[in-house]
Amino acid sequence: MSSKRITKVRARRAKRVRSKVHGTMERPRLSVFRSDRHIYVQAIADDTGRTLAHASTVSKDFDKGILTDKKILVAKEVGKMVSAKLLAMGISQAVFDRGMYLYHGRVKALAEGAREAGLQF
Repeated sequence: MSSKRITKVRARRAKRVRSKVHGTMERPRLSVFRSDRHIYVQAIADDTGRTLAHASTVSKDFDKGILTDKKILVAKEVGKMVSAKLLAMGISQAVFDRGMYLYHGRVKALAEGAREAGLQF
């Protein structure tokens, strides 16, 4: 597939996923972005347009020693970090927004890490 075709497919997928997922203050939307090296997640309350919590591999509170591990293990740790932040705020449920990415690999590992830490989807 050409890069233009891939971009169109990803944009269409993101629009389709985003039309079905909506976050609130009680159940925020976990939005995932991944680059080649890093992975980012933020909990968004779409009603107010606020970001309630965020975690990534470039955060100050992220253990940089883990970055030498496999990317899937790192993504799982990021999921646990955001889950811990939300649980500390008293939020135990969220909606998972995979965006333009397939639920596979690092995106799936992030979701599993958040679930292991106690967050419910």
